[in-house]
Amino acid sequence: MALGVSRAIITRMRFIVGFVLALLLIAGGVWIFAGTMSGPAIDIRQPAKVLGANGTLEVAIDAPQGALSGLEVAFEQQGKRTVVAALTGTDATLTQDGPDRIRVQRPLNRSSVPGLQSGPARIVVTAARPVVYGIRTIESSATRDVAVRLEPPRASVVSTHHYINLGGAEMVVYRVTPPDVASGVRVGDVEYRGFPASGAGALAGVKITDPALHVAFFALLHDQELNTPMHVFARDEAGNTARADFDHRVFPKPFRRSRIEVDDSFVGRVVPAILERTPDLKPDGDDIAKFLVINRDLRRQNAETIEKLASQTAAEALWTGPFQQLGNSKVESAFADHRTYFYKGREVDQQIHLGFDLAVTANVPIVAANRGRVAFADYLGIYGNCVILDHGLGVQTLYAHLSSFETAAGQTVEKGQTLGRSGMTGLAGGDHLHFTQLVQGRAVNPVEWWDAHWIEDRVLRKLRGL
Repeated sequence: MALGVSRAIITRMRFIVGFVLALLLIAGGVWIFAGTMSGPAIDIRQPAKVLGANGTLEVAIDAPQGALSGLEVAFEQQGKRTVVAALTGTDATLTQDGPDRIRVQRPLNRSSVPGLQSGPARIVVTAARPVVYGIRTIESSATRDVAVRLEPPRASVVSTHHYINLGGAEMVVYRVTPPDVASGVRVGDVEYRGFPASGAGALAGVKITDPALHVAFFALLHDQELNTPMHVFARDEAGNTARADFDHRVFPKPFRRSRIEVDDSFVGRVVPAILERTPDLKPDGDDIAKFLVINRDLRRQNAETIEKLASQTAAEALWTGPFQQLGNSKVESAFADHRTYFYKGREVDQQIHLGFDLAVTANVPIVAANRGRVAFADYLGIYGNCVILDHGLGVQTLYAHLSSFETAAGQTVEKGQTLGRSGMTGLAGGDHLHFTQLVQGRAVNPVEWWDAHWIEDRVLRKLRGL
């Protein structure tokens, strides 16, 4: 009996030991498995690169069911560490942003970060979530280096005597610090980017080395009021701003009105050709209905394309002296003509003609009005075969309705170099050149740019005075 009892005890003890070992193995496996799981996903959304005087902290943390066992957002600068948000803090703004996301959003300024100063800083976010029924916690962290800018930029105007015609352009010279902030001229709700003046000095044969000096070409558009406010602006990445007013005089400019007769012959020729080259445009109705969509919607889309091309401008002047009008050309339509379209005796549309229509003979060589780089050479809706030259500093010229190209995008062309041949592609009623002078993608009166006296007074005089 004693031997049987001993064997039973030994068997039971082996079972218990085996069971405990199994539990330990399972627990170890679970522990190891938990170690392979990832911590909360952290996305520091704001600030991105720069923090201003009134910045915002925004952090998104993803975890299953949004369950977090710990969260801390710290701001580090010059050896000082400030906790600006925490899971247990009373000042943090934590919101549930979806089933698995927690969002932290709060102001980031001198109130939340005492002693905040301009210079480099770092944001450190640490978050943890429970796993294995809370037995273990997994942590993750993310950091972002930011530049703190608390002082706004400074701007002051250097040039004097600014005279602007309605529909015309001007240039202002100004000083901005720090020199790398975004700056330029704002006219109403339109902004014109400025450029370092060092890139304009060659126009007047002067060397400009002061990095704070900038120039900006700007315009009072044909459809803006004469009293439209205008000023120099400066804006850094942190949202800090500065402005400087400048003396200026504005002059009215009358624009012509014209009547355009649209007949079936014209519509039947231009509409199918344009739609064939513009497959994304699918207007309904008869040819006149399609023509109106082209004249309105496609015209607007083409204007947006032209405006986007302005961002490709060079930071230095590629041109010298006045621009040249197409030689021996007859002006068939001038800048900002107000056109009223009639079809079979009834008014069907109104548009503004933003350029000059210049005619010589059929298939005449079309030459560059000044030195520049070809920013665009392709088909462009109502303009047909079209070339756009970039002359630098936001100045560009457009040549439309060409029958053929003799240049390509990316090429540098000299003043007087042939770009292509005149034609009647796009919405052209006959063989001619549609020429547009552009400032930051906005059409201005080219007559000024053809005038050597205007170039001298509006541009060169101001540069020589630096």
